[in-house]
Amino acid sequence: MKPTSVVIVVSLALLSLAVRAQAQSYDSELRLGVEAYRNSRFEEAIHHFSQATELDPSKAEAHLYLATAHSNQFIPGVDTEDNQLIGTNAIEQYQLALDSGDANEGAKRSSVKGIAYLYMNMKKWDEAKTYYQKASALDPNDPEPYYAMGVIDWTRCYQPRMEARARLDMRPEEQLNAKNPEQKRVCDDLRIKNMPTVEDGIEQLNEAIEHRPDYDDAMAYMNLMYRERADLECDDPAARRRDLRTADEWVDTTIATKKIKSARAERGRAPTAPNPQ
Repeated sequence: MKPTSVVIVVSLALLSLAVRAQAQSYDSELRLGVEAYRNSRFEEAIHHFSQATELDPSKAEAHLYLATAHSNQFIPGVDTEDNQLIGTNAIEQYQLALDSGDANEGAKRSSVKGIAYLYMNMKKWDEAKTYYQKASALDPNDPEPYYAMGVIDWTRCYQPRMEARARLDMRPEEQLNAKNPEQKRVCDDLRIKNMPTVEDGIEQLNEAIEHRPDYDDAMAYMNLMYRERADLECDDPAARRRDLRTADEWVDTTIATKKIKSARAERGRAPTAPNPQ
């Protein structure tokens, strides 16, 4: 065999060994990461999943695992630079999982919902709603994205309304009054700004309940949404009364649904009678 041929054969053999070693390293890092994650050693899991993504960036699975590990470290409602960075890192990995060529439908749904959840808890409402809409497109029968979009809509309406009421020095139980010129002006402005969002929120929550008839969390927000709409109807007392009545009905429905679910859970936990021999 010529020297050149020997070099080629040896090079190919070394290349083959390197490829196999890399594949084994990827699988090993992934396995170690999963083991660490299951035992709540999240920093260790992040290290191993990061190694796996470096060894094979094209694999959706490692990016998804790494995103999940970062997301587990994220604390909703904590607006610190470190916490926001954790959320951003998780979003980046979810997006890489989405963009990879081998992401299956389950990985896509998990990634889109993961991004939406993080944006929502980072109070980036537009981005969160965009990704929840994508989640609904991927699985139209999943009630959770509809519920989340309803919650986002309520939050976006409630905050500016309460700020406006505070400026008017109104009590919490007080309704905006069209006979008061200043309150009417605020009500008109809020209705223009908030009513489309309120209507969308009611529609989203209806979708959630349609797909999960015992979705008591969605029912509770339906109550809140109708109260939002009632407060915007300061120049239509009849419509306000209807919406407040509907809100009260949703309170009753929520309580009844919770009782049914609680009774069902109790029956599930009840000990079974011994089997007579």
